[in-house]
Amino acid sequence: MIQIKTLPNGARIVHEYMAQVRSAAVVFWVGHGSRHEPAEMGGASHAIEHMLFKGTQTRTAAELAAVMDAIGGQVNAYTTKESTCYYARALDSHLPAAIDLLGDMFFNARFDKDAWDTERGVIIEEIAMCEDQPDDLVYQNLYASIYKDLPLGAPVIGTAETLGGMTAEDLLEYKTRNYRPCDIIVSLAGRFAPSDLEKIEELLSSLPPAECPPMVPCAYTPAFHLREKDIEQNHLLLAFPGLPVNRNYAYGVMSAILGSGMSSRLFQKIREEHGLCYSVYSSQAPHRDTGAAVIYTALGPETERKALELIREVVEQYAREGPSEQELTRAREQCKANNIMSEESTVNRSISIGHSTLFFGGAHETDEIIARINAVTREAVTELAARIFDFSQVSLSVVGKPEDEAVYRDLLCR
Repeated sequence: MIQIKTLPNGARIVHEYMAQVRSAAVVFWVGHGSRHEPAEMGGASHAIEHMLFKGTQTRTAAELAAVMDAIGGQVNAYTTKESTCYYARALDSHLPAAIDLLGDMFFNARFDKDAWDTERGVIIEEIAMCEDQPDDLVYQNLYASIYKDLPLGAPVIGTAETLGGMTAEDLLEYKTRNYRPCDIIVSLAGRFAPSDLEKIEELLSSLPPAECPPMVPCAYTPAFHLREKDIEQNHLLLAFPGLPVNRNYAYGVMSAILGSGMSSRLFQKIREEHGLCYSVYSSQAPHRDTGAAVIYTALGPETERKALELIREVVEQYAREGPSEQELTRAREQCKANNIMSEESTVNRSISIGHSTLFFGGAHETDEIIARINAVTREAVTELAARIFDFSQVSLSVVGKPEDEAVYRDLLCR
């Protein structure tokens, strides 16, 4: 059973005991990501994530790594547009050491000047790596266009210019100011003892209460972004205004029918029937107050016109007619399997219940998730598809050797 405790300072602990396992995962969540950053601090949240691994007041970076390796555990982190997540997984017998290590990093990171000078170079190389990966770049360019001049449009990783203007002291001050208990959740899933929860509560209770300021609102605006790059394929990303972060399970079922798996409509039409691409799929990119429903593919410039015509044909038919009962049954089973199999991992389950608590104030039990997916109707999926897949609101990002924008607008907006 999932349980949540809110401390007097506003920090929360959410936990789920899993008696069938012999490990546990602990996750420190911060509801603060790149969309909360002022322009001059672009990339600060991601940089702070890196710096937490570079030493604390009592441990060097090498000692942090050695402690986790010594107990056979794993520790990692990631930053998104709206949150930062630090997590550790260990055997239940070593969980106290994992909590101690993650707590030391989270509360006592040193932010050494020399370490930041080195790590800045690592992140700048990470930026260059993204530039060399067109499947990442096409997403970044889409966000920069549909959320132009808005915080959601900025890259999570920042830029060489913004990073170059930050000092280690700037990052530490930024962390101190923005890692507020009202935005902090620690989630724990697996086999653990009451003493583990007590230790987490002790750590979080050291934070003084503080108010969380409102974020800058963002909204989807249709846009086309074409980027020349000397690569063999064109990487294409279509987008439509989607739902914000939600618990509408019809949304996932709708996306699965359209473009998730080998039986999906897009895969069957674009790849299997016409052989135009290797990969084509649909997915969701939700945020607190906005979102996008996206379709991705990569193919040769000589076949993209045909592919876009077929994608439009598939999507319009889907929005007009909705799914068959057979498709609905198959997609529901697919969504249930993805949820259940993923959450049998303590890391995934801890991340899931923490994420849900951060965005919704609570998490669904697995049985409730299954019941809600089973309750998705053909009418609900049809209504959603008709509402979302409106080609008067379509956006497009292309990386490769694109045609003129007028060609794409003629294909998609006519």
